[in-house]
Amino acid sequence: MEIVFVVAIAENGVIGAGNAIPWRQKSDMARFKALTIGKPVIMGRKTFESLRRPLPGRTNIVITRDAAYRAAGAVVTTSAVDAEAIARGDALRRSVTEIAVIGGAEIFRQWLDRADRLEITEVHARPEGDTHFGIDTAEWEETARIRHPAGPDDSADFSYVTYRRRPRH
Repeated sequence: MEIVFVVAIAENGVIGAGNAIPWRQKSDMARFKALTIGKPVIMGRKTFESLRRPLPGRTNIVITRDAAYRAAGAVVTTSAVDAEAIARGDALRRSVTEIAVIGGAEIFRQWLDRADRLEITEVHARPEGDTHFGIDTAEWEETARIRHPAGPDDSADFSYVTYRRRPRH
């Protein structure tokens, strides 16, 4: 079972501003869907609330510190360990081999040691933002990169980049 991060990051490490994404990359939405559809997706409460609705065709698993929090269309837990167990069980039922972690920054930080692969959309822009994410390239090996020009509904050029964790010693 692989744990895969799916995240868009600007050149300056920004992934968010005011609990929203500070760019529009419609071209990336199809890739996000392809990488996550039919799989369990793990996210934090703020990320879940930034969506207008639960992501269809996926088991939405929300991690929050608030034990009383409820989210229609999602499984809510206060524990990363429980979230992983729920996601693994769901993945087995669905006969899929990946669990997608989709943010936000705090969830990415908490889960980085568990991740096997990173599917990053590098947005070639430097927007203002209050939420950042970065990786240590000593721990991650770039295995694929495809650069794309901005489409008519995109804020900037972008690259799809795949990283795999380097062997741990």
